[in-house]
Amino acid sequence: MTTSPDPVSQETIVITEEKIHPDAVDLLKDFRLCYTGARFTQDELVGLVRLEQPVAILSRYGKISEPVQSASQKLRVIGRHGVGMDAIDQVAARRLGIKAIPAVGSNSQAVAELALGLILSCARKISWLDKRMHEGHWDKQSYMGLELSGATLGVIGCGSIGGRVVRFAQAIGMNVAVCDPFKQASQLPAGTTKLELEELLAASDVVSLHCPLDASTRGLLDARRLGLLRKGAIVINTARAGIFDEAAMRERLHAKELLLGLDCFLDEPIDAESPWSFTPNAVLTPHVGGTTNGGLRGMAVCAARNILSVLRSEHG
Repeated sequence: MTTSPDPVSQETIVITEEKIHPDAVDLLKDFRLCYTGARFTQDELVGLVRLEQPVAILSRYGKISEPVQSASQKLRVIGRHGVGMDAIDQVAARRLGIKAIPAVGSNSQAVAELALGLILSCARKISWLDKRMHEGHWDKQSYMGLELSGATLGVIGCGSIGGRVVRFAQAIGMNVAVCDPFKQASQLPAGTTKLELEELLAASDVVSLHCPLDASTRGLLDARRLGLLRKGAIVINTARAGIFDEAAMRERLHAKELLLGLDCFLDEPIDAESPWSFTPNAVLTPHVGGTTNGGLRGMAVCAARNILSVLRSEHG
């Protein structure tokens, strides 16, 4: 746990990270910034918040549970360093009168680019070929990739990130179907087809998830729905863990029925003992969808501005 060298008379903002982008630090220069570091327990976070009595929390790592929120009598706002809000107890925040605000749109380009990279890696089996090449193999004769031009991409959730993935896919000649219960067909990107979820799963060569994790999407792709996917289909998840059934997905991967590009996990970080470490047909990345120079700056700056908007409005 570290703090900025500002006078202790200033109001404090707790930041659940070891550092944030300098542009965000500059925006928050009138506050005393207290950093947790990247790894800490819930008890440590509760203790820090109780000690520091922050007016705001800038949240990147860890869970901002009710005990964390209620530990500071001064807490007015939680600014999320990102867009996923499942790590913040929003019910408790509303009850305590605390604003919890995501950094909407701040990392959309970065996450969409990773989704595209995972699609390409799975379709052309780039990571598998790379591993084999480093082991001294030359698999030219036995190799067969999937040509994406003319293939169908199913996008589940067509907000800021999903919309960008649609444009990427169309640029390389893919047909695109979209499932988004919150949008009419006329609101979707031009050239796309609106389908219900199970129609989309059955029709797609590639499915990319871009919906938030909430009560309506938790376990959305259960074993039965995963069974609707055609053999050899690719699933990409750069959204949130919990949208599909991990055990059912691993079963399909071990059977060589699907390919997967995955950036988020129910238990993070994964290690050598994780079942994912032994799962074939999967390209895994360590929850880095928004981790680019532009993405990190965008998330930090947006979170800082959201915090300031609340604190300044309360002080006229």
